[in-house]
Amino acid sequence: MRFRDEPLRAPRVRGAEGPVTSDDAADAARFRIRPYAITGGRTRARTDVPIEAIVYRTPAGEGSLGRLTLERAQIVGLVSPPQSVAELSAHLKLPLGVIRVVVGDLVEEGLLGMNSQSATGRPDLRLLERVLDGLQAL
Repeated sequence: MRFRDEPLRAPRVRGAEGPVTSDDAADAARFRIRPYAITGGRTRARTDVPIEAIVYRTPAGEGSLGRLTLERAQIVGLVSPPQSVAELSAHLKLPLGVIRVVVGDLVEEGLLGMNSQSATGRPDLRLLERVLDGLQAL
């Protein structure tokens, strides 16, 4: 029985890697946001964003870092070294579809640039390996 003065505690659950602490449960609850809340209910951006596209920050994106909110700021902050859309999804632990919509919006606003083809018109082998690594990290 819990008394009024006692703090609420999350139950300890045995997980695959050991016990899950109340801190783990609080972190999971705090960061669990429905994908449609991030994208405004949209499933596609007006700009087509392939998963293998390399995304980089533009000068306008550099200047907007302090003004952006939540996931948008995280995405613009992560592409300081250019990264693929799949890598962004893996780093932020967000669904690929959500990242594609938000990146498409940021490209339209001029805060990010996108390069989806190599000089030869074929994807670079290193790029494909990085995309595969990012997808496996999901």
